[in-house]
Amino acid sequence: MDDEEEVTVDGVTYKVASLSEEARTQVNNLKFVEAEIAAMQSKVAVFTTAKIAYENALRQALPRATH
Repeated sequence: MDDEEEVTVDGVTYKVASLSEEARTQVNNLKFVEAEIAAMQSKVAVFTTAKIAYENALRQALPRATH
């Protein structure tokens, strides 16, 4: 952890290095979860793009409707 790293909670900024071990552990837990959420959001974006491509491919593969 960087000695200058800070965390802001409820509008109050704290230097992480000055926090208790328990608080530093929770900061690390939050950082981990935030990274996992970002990774999942990226996957959702990829899957959403793939879904659109598959829907478009399906439209092209379907017989044309005649009126």
